[in-house]
Amino acid sequence: MKRVYLDNAATTNVSQDVLNEMIPAFNVVYGNSNSIHSFGREAINLVDRARDKVAKAIGAKSNEIYFTSGGTEANNWAIKGIAHANKDKGKHIIVSKIEHDSVLESCKSLEEEGFEVTYLNVDSNGLVSLAELMHEIRRDTILISIMAVNNEVGTIQNVKAIAKTAHENGIIFHTDAVQAVGSIKIDVNDMEIDVMSMSAHKIYGPKGVGALYIKNGIKCKNLIDGGTQERGLRGGTVNVPAVVGFGKAIEVAVRDIIVNQQKIKTIRDYFVRQINARIPYMRVNGHQYQKVQGILNVGFEMVDSEALATMLDLEGIAVSVGSACMSGVAQKSHVLTAMKVPEEYSKGSIRFSFGRNISKEDIDYTLDKLVEVVSRLRAISAVTKTGRAK
Repeated sequence: MKRVYLDNAATTNVSQDVLNEMIPAFNVVYGNSNSIHSFGREAINLVDRARDKVAKAIGAKSNEIYFTSGGTEANNWAIKGIAHANKDKGKHIIVSKIEHDSVLESCKSLEEEGFEVTYLNVDSNGLVSLAELMHEIRRDTILISIMAVNNEVGTIQNVKAIAKTAHENGIIFHTDAVQAVGSIKIDVNDMEIDVMSMSAHKIYGPKGVGALYIKNGIKCKNLIDGGTQERGLRGGTVNVPAVVGFGKAIEVAVRDIIVNQQKIKTIRDYFVRQINARIPYMRVNGHQYQKVQGILNVGFEMVDSEALATMLDLEGIAVSVGSACMSGVAQKSHVLTAMKVPEEYSKGSIRFSFGRNISKEDIDYTLDKLVEVVSRLRAISAVTKTGRAK
């Protein structure tokens, strides 16, 4: 059976270039990067080189990059660390309703500590309204956190405008850029970003490593105590091989961004045209133009999304229902709910996410199987033709 992987927003494979870069850090340069002997110095040299690569990729300084275990830790650290470090100025935070759960759950945790959180609405395209944002800003607002690219529908937020609005009011701005790195050009200075979360495994790097960019001068308390690693802000032995892999992955991702995104756009546009032509009663969720090329969220009427994903899996095709972090949780997508996607489409929505190695042959196979599976599911659907929305 043919196998097609269309879940790259959940994770990507580790590329050969990245793997080759990592291997020596497992068995040749294997010292603890926090040790002062020669073995440790060799390891910290690798870490510093990777830090330089991450910084260069986003236009930051090397001493503004702090390695983490991934995007979730980076988001937790950003939200909680900034809140705790700046609570003397105020205890009000603003986020959107479509943030990753690591942001939303961090905010809920802070609410239990007495912080106040405003959850901004988004429009039908998944965009935050600047007017609503300005309306919700208060004198005690200390942090605004809006993701750069939504992980379910791919909509790109107006990050620079939001950041400028935050700074005009003396507020720190954080963005979750886990899905943005490698998909759109990022310059933290031009975009006026104060704090930014990143993850390696979305850009053909290893799992279990990410980074938090913290602009020099921004107050952010430790999330993990217990050591002097990462200039005393993040305790724990540095995962040198993973850090090395992250450095290589982001270097390649930024270097090849134009070529990769053009290829993915060509494949994605072909896929959308064919679905439109071959499957009636469907809709694409998210902004039509202001989006990354690699994420496509499609809603099929008279279809259950979990059943659709399962049946495609039986045909060797990997897709997802919403975020991979919520896999197995029987609940409606908070992103599609916030966007007010009609229920007949939201309950049948699937995320296809494309990688740089996808081929037209893979897409044609997927289209044929998708047409078959949707037809079979609709045939057994409890919704009759007379009750179908048109």
